Amino acid sequence: MTLYDDAVLVLKDYEGQTELRQTYLDHLADGPDGMWKSHAAGHITASALVIDPSPGKVLLTLHRKLRMWLQMGGHCEPGDTTLAAAALREGTEESGIAGLTLLPGGPVRLDRHHTPCAWHLDVQYAALAAPGAVAAISDESLDLRWFAYDEVADVADDSVVRLLEAARARL
Repeated sequence: MTLYDDAVLVLKDYEGQTELRQTYLDHLADGPDGMWKSHAAGHITASALVIDPSPGKVLLTLHRKLRMWLQMGGHCEPGDTTLAAAALREGTEESGIAGLTLLPGGPVRLDRHHTPCAWHLDVQYAALAAPGAVAAISDESLDLRWFAYDEVADVADDSVVRLLEAARARL
């Protein structure tokens, strides 16, 4: 099974956000090119909101290019075999935290947003960090910081707040 095949199956199984989910499936109906950054009209991305539930905190990155506090995430790569694996890879690379585990049940949310490179059709997961996990800033970040759940709305946009709400509903 290819990453493209996995993406189609994941999206077909995803419950909720019916219209947006259909937008993703319509995008993929044109073929596998819609998975990759080279597809300038838009592409599937994968992200992971890193959570340490014991103190009720999330790890956000101050994105180097966008200069916004966001969850970890980005473009799918040829070595990714599933969307979940892509989200976990991005979460691990950008947080510097080994041993993250995705919340069961598949994606938490979908979010379509425009970026300088193209439309991102983001498939969003939540990843659990071990209590007291120490993060390390990657080249893609200006800063990396743990925020209490109730602080997220003060620093991040509505898409991150909605992702946190959806993730907390699964915890």
